[in-house]
Amino acid sequence: MAAAVGGGLALHRSSADDLGGPSASVEASGATDLAARAAGVDEVLAGRADAVRLDKVDRFLADVDPGNKKLVARQRTLFENLRQFGFASLRYERLQEQYDQSLTDRYGPSTYVVAVAMTYQIRGIDPTPVRTMLGYTFTQRSDGRWMLVSDSDLDRRLPRGSHQEAWDTGEVLVKRAPRVLVVVERDQAQLAGTLMVKASSAVRAVSKSWPGGWTGSGVVIALDDKMVRGADYTLPKNAEDALAMATWVYRTLPGEVSGLGERADSYVVVNPRNRTKVDARILAHEFTHVATAPYGTFAPRWLVEGAATYVEFLPMAGASDLALDKYREKVRTTYLSKAKGLPADATFFRDSSSSYPLAWLAVDYLFQRWGGTEVATLYQELAALGSTQAERNRIMIEHLNMTEAGLFQALKAAAAA
Repeated sequence: MAAAVGGGLALHRSSADDLGGPSASVEASGATDLAARAAGVDEVLAGRADAVRLDKVDRFLADVDPGNKKLVARQRTLFENLRQFGFASLRYERLQEQYDQSLTDRYGPSTYVVAVAMTYQIRGIDPTPVRTMLGYTFTQRSDGRWMLVSDSDLDRRLPRGSHQEAWDTGEVLVKRAPRVLVVVERDQAQLAGTLMVKASSAVRAVSKSWPGGWTGSGVVIALDDKMVRGADYTLPKNAEDALAMATWVYRTLPGEVSGLGERADSYVVVNPRNRTKVDARILAHEFTHVATAPYGTFAPRWLVEGAATYVEFLPMAGASDLALDKYREKVRTTYLSKAKGLPADATFFRDSSSSYPLAWLAVDYLFQRWGGTEVATLYQELAALGSTQAERNRIMIEHLNMTEAGLFQALKAAAAA
């Protein structure tokens, strides 16, 4: 299967008999044996994965261009970062060649630019193997072996959110606790310790509070970088308002099986500007997104954020209890009285000052009237199947005997009573 995402980046598996285009003409001229090239690059990729598993830095760097000192240093840092994560499994797979004449002009006629899928599973963190993307440029050495000459030529063409992992930044420090993994800058051990305590409390809170329990893990990435995974804190609104966000982790990459990719889990990325403001409740909010990520992507935004805020506000060990009765009344009088419906997906974040309280009020009402099991089941079905308003209405009526509009009227009636 072939698909194009991220500016025309092809993702399907590369093979010696499925390359076409300019590279095929090179092969016809006898300049490149495509089968031998595939085997040679696969050998390099397998060796890199083995080197991480066996802690062999020299093997990891053996096929990196020794004349490019910056690349060697960057790859050495990458190796040291990868070793800290503790992978239960790790492999690299060639995807489609990405032909670029300017790169051939730069590196020579044997230049091979290819998208690569990194499939990994962090021990004790990822419930299943997941995938991320990177792009490598190889050239053939005089001895016939293939050498990595660049790890960044494809960066701008790789899909946002499935690229630029925490280990791809500068030197990092990885700390673990049961069901928690924290990533910070190498010299931020104190920050790592603080976040470990908060994250551990948040994991316990979500495990206790989410209907049916949650047995997953929480990853917290708190780096100086403003763009990590799907988080982009260079955007003014994110930079100013967001404290942290849960970013998707992919079972299959965008473009492989579906345009959006099949999502398996989430890692939380903290806003560098607001690291000191992140507490256990904020992380509980984000970990609720992590817990519900496997359900799907179609749930209405008021339910997604309302559920996370509902768990965030519940009594939590180590955090002061909130005056929820007073808050409920404040939301009714300040926001519900002026609203004309539940917060819409398209404007939810634009009107976040009112959207979040109203979303919380709606989910709070659902929990009180129908109980957690029914709310969780509703969430799962909406997330999996609610891709249209008609489907959302059908699912809501099936579970609650009312649509979203009916739920809003029920909130109004409850406030009046």
